[in-house]
Parts: sequence; structure tokens; C-alpha cells
Amino acid sequence: MASAERVTGVVLLGPDDNVVVTREDTVAGGSVEIDGKTYASDSVIPLGHKLARRDIAAGEKILKYGAPIGSATVDIAAGSHVHVQNVKSDYLHSHTTRPDEEVGV
Repeated sequence: MASAERVTGVVLLGPDDNVVVTREDTVAGGSVEIDGKTYASDSVIPLGHKLARRDIAAGEKILKYGAPIGSATVDIAAGSHVHVQNVKSDYLHSHTTRPDEEVGV
């Protein structure tokens, strides 16, 4: 893809979700369209990763398929990558035998 290419390949998995999922790699310097709004992509975001559908406040639940999958650890701007750098699992420690440690989703 060219660096200025627009990427519109996202999918909304549930109507109440505050994230969308990429259907293709995004490109640094390109843009992505979510709900009719265009956001600059400042990095490569791989296929299958989450982007904020709207602004998400620190502590707010991340909703995917209409279900909470974790909480934002910082404010996340609409169009931003939603991943281990800004989300923590609310469930991993109680559903696995892994030691208590900060684990993202």
C-alpha cells in the first residue's frame, strides 16, 4: 500500500461496541474511516487489531461483540490502536493460573 492510502477496512462486531476491528493492515501516514469519520493512522496496525470507535476514557470498559473484554488504562482517542499499551484484562487473573501481573488484551 502507498503511504497515503486510505483504509476503510474495519468491521463493527456489535452495535454497542466502542471498538472496531481492522480487516486489513493499516499504514503509517494513511487514514482509516470509522462511522463516516476519517482518522490519521500514525503507525501500522495489523489485521485483526482493534481501533477506538469513539473516545474512550481511562477506566472505561472496552466492548467487543457487545461484551466487556477489559478496561482502558489511559484515555484513548477515537481512531487509535486499542491494544496492550492502553488496555488491561479484567478477567485474565481470575480465569487462568498465570501469576498476578499486568496483562493486556
